[in-house]
Amino acid sequence: MRKIPTALTIAGSDSGAGAGIQADLKTFAANGVYGTSAIAAITAQNTKAVRKILQLPPAIVAAQIDAVVEDIGADAVKTGMLLDAAIVKIVAARIHARRLRNLVVDPVMVAKSGDLLLRKDAMAALKKKLIPLATVVTPNIPEAEELTGISLKRPEDFKEAARRIVALGAKTVVIKGGHRKGPATDLFYDGKNFREFSAPRFRTRNTHGTGCTFAAAIAAHLAKGATPAEAVRRAKRYLTRAIEKSYSIGAGHGPVNHFYGLKTR
Repeated sequence: MRKIPTALTIAGSDSGAGAGIQADLKTFAANGVYGTSAIAAITAQNTKAVRKILQLPPAIVAAQIDAVVEDIGADAVKTGMLLDAAIVKIVAARIHARRLRNLVVDPVMVAKSGDLLLRKDAMAALKKKLIPLATVVTPNIPEAEELTGISLKRPEDFKEAARRIVALGAKTVVIKGGHRKGPATDLFYDGKNFREFSAPRFRTRNTHGTGCTFAAAIAAHLAKGATPAEAVRRAKRYLTRAIEKSYSIGAGHGPVNHFYGLKTR
């Protein structure tokens, strides 16, 4: 029997299913990868707001990672909302101990609704423990500014921020351009060369979970053997179509259409 590639997401659960674990698993499936999960936190949220967050004990998060890896394995790993320093440290420790490769770190800090998803004490742990293990780091502009201390205004600011994130130990970084005006242009840097990936910008409120979806799609393509640059390119194409084909769910920021390629009739 054919062995399907596998990818593990370590993140928070989204009860509205537009972001977090739910978005990651849908993205893995849509991109031909078997997805597994380790839930770091449970959120009560919808398209309008995050109402409650329950952090799971670090030992439970570690146990989920070990259970999955020992039986199913993980050709790639994606991290999302990890909330505090204790969770970041235990996740980094398990990834290092298990020698997991193809790690995509999405440094989730704030929800689309504005709710804080990364506590201040976790920033240092993220930079010191987790980012040095990363194959790809996927910050948006505000996250890149927090990670580097640089205000991103000019093209050279973006390049300098990318250099600083790679200097933390990451193999590559892609700074997402969703907060910029004009086309949605992301800047990719592999420690030597810069490359831009652009896509049209669509007028829609259905952007909940775009960061999670993009990072998960990168992980899926890494699991299938793509290089980081090629994985980013394919993930960008997938996300663009998922936004273009999105439909409205709820009264706030709706999700993208992860299964836009699936015939429903």
